[in-house]
Amino acid sequence: MVASGASGQGAAVAPEDHAPAAAAGNGREAIISLRDVTKVYGSGPTAFQALKGVDLDIAAGDFVAVMGPSGSGKSTTMNILGCLDVPSGGTFLFRGHHVETLDRDQRALLRRRYLGFVFQGFNLLSRTSALENVELPLLYRGDDRKARREAGMAALDKVGLADWWDHTPAELSGGQQQRVAIARAIVTRPDVLLADEPTGNLDSERSVEIMELLTGLNQESGITVLMVTHEPEMAAFARTVVHFKDGLVERIDTNHHMGEEVS
Repeated sequence: MVASGASGQGAAVAPEDHAPAAAAGNGREAIISLRDVTKVYGSGPTAFQALKGVDLDIAAGDFVAVMGPSGSGKSTTMNILGCLDVPSGGTFLFRGHHVETLDRDQRALLRRRYLGFVFQGFNLLSRTSALENVELPLLYRGDDRKARREAGMAALDKVGLADWWDHTPAELSGGQQQRVAIARAIVTRPDVLLADEPTGNLDSERSVEIMELLTGLNQESGITVLMVTHEPEMAAFARTVVHFKDGLVERIDTNHHMGEEVS
């Protein structure tokens, strides 16, 4: 995690825009910066302020675990970072460009180009093969069949399931299904992987396997990983742990054993 001042006004992120990211603190690239981000649901006397002014910087290539009790603001923050929701106030920069000003279609383009998602529920299509499930984002993007197959098989190989490409979810274990879901998330080669309780439906042994896989993808491919978890054992795999409380970042811890310190 890095500390840096808010960037000046910049152009909106476009799906073909690979502008350089803003430098952050010690020179590491700040891929994401939140400044005084608020989120209010509802209006009038029933309004609920989920975020009360969140400041957060995430360095490119970091592995970040986000923790906090129910209602602390962690899920709301992740939804904003994933461009699934918009802040009520404040600044959200992605690679130095303002995201809070984007409309719905622009946010969708940003998601397709730069972000990958892994959920607690594997969200696989039950009657299609592992390969077909992994190919879906490329199908939506309009890639041709040959390109989809090559990229899909490469993604399955990265998660150790190349030999299981023709199996349906019913023929796979829970851990294997989550691996397929991770392959689907990385098949577009996103800059950021957002994982929401990725081990929540797995036993302890499978959970460790998934965390080791995410760690490997982070370290070998350089993908930035943001993971919501309520399990300290899973958070221990991350390099940086962000703790939320009452709609704010309470503290940020660094796991020094993960290698180079980010903060």
